[in-house]
Amino acid sequence: MPIDAAKATSAEPRTTELAWDHKDVQLYHLGIGAGAATPEKPHPATDPDELRYTLESALHVLPSFATVAGGGMALAGGLSAPGIDVDLAAVLHGGQTVTVHRALPVSGRATQTSTVPAVYDKGKAAVIVLRSEVADDEGPLWTCDTQIFVRGEGGFGGERGPSARLELPDRAPDLSTERAIRPDQALLYRLSGDWNPLHADPEFAKLAGFDRPILHGLCTYGVTLKAVVDTVLGGDVARVRSYTTRFAGVVFPGETLRIRQWQEPGRVLVSVTAADRDEAPVLADTVVEHS
Repeated sequence: MPIDAAKATSAEPRTTELAWDHKDVQLYHLGIGAGAATPEKPHPATDPDELRYTLESALHVLPSFATVAGGGMALAGGLSAPGIDVDLAAVLHGGQTVTVHRALPVSGRATQTSTVPAVYDKGKAAVIVLRSEVADDEGPLWTCDTQIFVRGEGGFGGERGPSARLELPDRAPDLSTERAIRPDQALLYRLSGDWNPLHADPEFAKLAGFDRPILHGLCTYGVTLKAVVDTVLGGDVARVRSYTTRFAGVVFPGETLRIRQWQEPGRVLVSVTAADRDEAPVLADTVVEHS
């Protein structure tokens, strides 16, 4: 059996050293659309609020940077865990949560500890939960929980795991905004560490069942958090406490995302759709918890 759930969840934690600096942060921010014009910021290259993402002397780190810090080692480390031997062509990113313990530094060195807290049996597929906890000399920085959906690896008799879905309020969103995805967005974002040819090579994309390369799910994840921070949280990245989503559909470079937000005490509920494809779902069960 390619997945041995008991072996994976009982394995000793694995550690990896991470390092990043301001250039990594700036590249990530550019990869998720910093510096690009939006309905709220028609002149972003010189907008003081936008420079917090692009200018090293004014830099603040968006918490979703945690998914790529050190080259995005969490996913690679988790899929090499004992008891896990899967075909990468059958792997889909199912969901992502980042919990921030304090503001992310512009540059740093830290230790990542990786575990597999759960493997769920969905029948025709398995869901592997990867957890990476990152700390530096001053203490915990962030925790990432990554859900990996592996087609064809279910049926081993394990627990099905949680299946609850987030119910959005039965009212119009408090805010709806659009974010254009540039045609070259995936080519820039992949420089932060996700080199999967699915996001760049048309021939590889066809082998995976797509007529052209698709955008990284974690790029959409970052674009969405930036939109929430900019429009609801006053541009203050330090107010974000946690951010979770379920990847519900693909995005093609050149499309436009429609980001709807419902504000509740201490959190923002979010729905993301592809405006160019009849509001096809992109991100679901999405919550930004904040101070």
